[in-house]
Amino acid sequence: MRVAAIDCGTNSIRLLIADIEGENFREVFRTMEIVRLGQGVDEFKAFTIDAIARTLAAVDTFAFEIAKKGVQKIRFCATSATRDATNRNLFIDGVRERLGIEPEVITGEEEAALSFTGAIQDLSPHDGPFLVVDIGGGSTEFVFGTTHVEFAKSVNIGCVRLAERHFINDPARQAEIDAARVDIQEAIAKVAATVPITSSKTLIAVAGTATTVAAAALGLSEYDRYAIHLSRISAKKTHDVAEMFLTSTREERLNLGYMHPGRVDVIPAGALVLAEIMRVTGATEFVASESDILDGIARSIVGVSN
Repeated sequence: MRVAAIDCGTNSIRLLIADIEGENFREVFRTMEIVRLGQGVDEFKAFTIDAIARTLAAVDTFAFEIAKKGVQKIRFCATSATRDATNRNLFIDGVRERLGIEPEVITGEEEAALSFTGAIQDLSPHDGPFLVVDIGGGSTEFVFGTTHVEFAKSVNIGCVRLAERHFINDPARQAEIDAARVDIQEAIAKVAATVPITSSKTLIAVAGTATTVAAAALGLSEYDRYAIHLSRISAKKTHDVAEMFLTSTREERLNLGYMHPGRVDVIPAGALVLAEIMRVTGATEFVASESDILDGIARSIVGVSN
């Protein structure tokens, strides 16, 4: 079956078209646009008209690709920002008109489960138990398990949310970084109450923050998802990269060949989240995975899950 999975987050909206027959998974098309749908949601609890317009323009582009490639079934999942926006129906109605399907506003727990399914698909169960960390724009999901989800928790420490909440200056001042760090540590403590975050054999980090940190740690001159996928990044490298992003200017970050322009403003906050997770869990390295919630959504359409 040819399926289309759409992951609509706080910072980006992504499309994956794949052919799935049983356990056979073949990627047909994958794309991403950074639309910052969640701009201002942390403060105002609502979408701006401009943010909705940017995101629906991307949905129009996706709808064209879906029709052109003969997709049989679509699943559209919206996450943190849409959960928090009081005017979410304006956006949901627009998606329904364009795709002819009912968009789903999924819970943090389902988001975590879908991320886990995607993240572990290229790893052996012998590498488990896994702690999968999905650092998004609005929230971060923590999922623990080996072949299936055993524990999961979603907390509101995404890179867009933290950047808007704490980082006024560029580069951020130490007081701003310290305040963000406290926010992150409090959230991780909530997670640790229900998820055994220090008991995994392998820490897997997915989504744009983690893969951008990996690109920096690997010294890539441009973004290369094949070089990044399943790379192992040490805790020291992670902390060094986070420090580099936190102390560099917007222009310096923009000039990095692997940096997506839409991540320039939020990568310092995201990298700080990842560095703090590694410090608290005691992980010596993380595995960067290019397979994530998007792959999990695609597999869920045909009933393949973990």
